[in-house]
Amino acid sequence: MAPGVAPRARRRVRGTPLAGAPARSAEDWWWDRLAPSGSGYHLLQADSMLLVLPTLGPARARAQRRAARRGRRLRPPASRPAEAKAKPRTSPAPAPQQGPDPGWGDRIPLEILLRIFGLLVEANGPMPFLGRAARVCRRWHEAASQPALWHTLTLSPPLAGRPAKGGAKAEKKLLASLEWLIPNRFSQLQRLTLIHWKSQVHPVLKGSCCPQLQVLEVSTGINHNITPLQLPVEALQKGCPQLQVLRLLNLMWLPKPSGRAVTPGPGFPSLEELCLASSTCNFVSNEVLDRLLHGSPNLRLLDLRGCARITPAGLHDLPCQELEQLHLGLYGMSDRLTLAKEGSPLLTQKWCHTLQELDLSGQGFSEKDLEQALAAFSGTPEGSHPALCSLNLRGTQVTPSTVSSVISSCPGLLYLNLESCRCLPRGLKRAYRGPGEVQWCLEQLLTSLPSVS
Repeated sequence: MAPGVAPRARRRVRGTPLAGAPARSAEDWWWDRLAPSGSGYHLLQADSMLLVLPTLGPARARAQRRAARRGRRLRPPASRPAEAKAKPRTSPAPAPQQGPDPGWGDRIPLEILLRIFGLLVEANGPMPFLGRAARVCRRWHEAASQPALWHTLTLSPPLAGRPAKGGAKAEKKLLASLEWLIPNRFSQLQRLTLIHWKSQVHPVLKGSCCPQLQVLEVSTGINHNITPLQLPVEALQKGCPQLQVLRLLNLMWLPKPSGRAVTPGPGFPSLEELCLASSTCNFVSNEVLDRLLHGSPNLRLLDLRGCARITPAGLHDLPCQELEQLHLGLYGMSDRLTLAKEGSPLLTQKWCHTLQELDLSGQGFSEKDLEQALAAFSGTPEGSHPALCSLNLRGTQVTPSTVSSVISSCPGLLYLNLESCRCLPRGLKRAYRGPGEVQWCLEQLLTSLPSVS
């Protein structure tokens, strides 16, 4: 046999055997397993290889043509002329419809697309997914522009915390994007977090108009060379009337000078948490605190760690009557900023019935002042106990008698920090966690107290 016709002779013919055909062998079964009929592939056997080749046309059409050819070869010769005469006329294939295919993205209903986008946003946040999805097609742009998807957003400059040449330029670009998003996407925004931002955040806060914003958090890295941030208090109160949580963390906060008499803002009537904690000294004073909280009677948490200019008298004038957490600790402050102070009884006498956490770490209150302040927890009516469960007196001048009195009056106390308290005996200047350790501290303090004859 000629080499050129060997592959044609060795091509396998598959299909259902006709009547009178020999039975299928095991070899035929394996051939059908390698390239089933109608799969779009055919087998080609040579002397030293077995090839599985793809069919060039549609698999179904080629299978039909192969079956027709096999039928013509196996029929008697007499029937072939009749078949040739009765060959039906094939109709021309219909011409394909003209016009571009809109694609499967445009065929998805908007409601289904919003549901899919909502699941992705819930898992990974709206950025950068929605910004990229809006560039796919018009339908995706319409879905990504729905304000309902922009309810929670966290933004940080690229390579936050790493020195880079284009860091300031990247932050300005991100700031421009945020200024565009506020009026176009943030009508239903509920939570906004800005991480590692610097002084350029104040234009955003000044022009922000998020009527449904409930949580606003702005934080920067711990850096002593931070440019002071000017916070537009009144503009923020007008633009975010439903704000419940305001956190300004590690910011060198410099309130904008009032100059002339400034009309007080509407306040934050729904505010429940205010955090101005900082690792360095800031410029928050009693006047600034009053501008923030003069309309916040529902405040529950007040974190002023690092705010050395706040005094007990300024806190006593706040309208909130049911404060639960008060943090006034001074951490990393020099001795000249922790001078002797007075007035701590004003704090406990006002909120002793609701305070659950109290932090006076590093405050320079005198021994007598602290004794009067903590004595307010033992003056509760009979049958009721104070709600205090956490007390931080680290670095204060508290005495053993004062500590033992407050432990006895607060059976629910679970955390007590007495580190660096100079007036306490050795071995007791540490933090106590849990009711067992707190009660052990009470026993040791009672044994160390001089017995009254």
